Amino acid sequence: MSLAVCLLFDPRSERLLRELWARLEDEGVATLATHTHGRHLPHLSLAVLRSWEPHDIERLLGAGVAPGPERMACRGTLIFPRGRVALAPAVGATLMAQQDGLVRTLQEWRADLHKHYRPGEWVPHISIATRAAAGQLPLVVKALTDVLPLEIEADRAALIDSSTGRSWAFPS
Repeated sequence: MSLAVCLLFDPRSERLLRELWARLEDEGVATLATHTHGRHLPHLSLAVLRSWEPHDIERLLGAGVAPGPERMACRGTLIFPRGRVALAPAVGATLMAQQDGLVRTLQEWRADLHKHYRPGEWVPHISIATRAAAGQLPLVVKALTDVLPLEIEADRAALIDSSTGRSWAFPS
């Protein structure tokens, strides 16, 4: 069970990302569309808590740590261990500073922060494939490079329980 602070995308950007998921699913590649509970939203995670308590939600929503809207250009592809493939967005200095401030606040609270989101460790990415086999990687990379460069916009932030897909919107 993890709780993620995520940027979510405007309708146009979400549609484009879901179209990528559908294209890959049609080719037999697992994506977030069918991963676990199947209620995943296209997103950019800024921080992930490995464990959390219900009161953490109220605390985070009221802490004033929500990032603002962000336009980003995806120009490349990332491949992580275990067949995870993502788009690599170029993010601005403001978002980098917001992510850093967010995780520093979480560290001050002694939150159980996932190691890949600690200061200096975060790699901005938008997950596309969740378990691509080695033989599927060329297909996934081609599907992604066929749509690059991809200009998208995150227009809101939310807390998301990754085990259920339940979300709580940050106040605007």
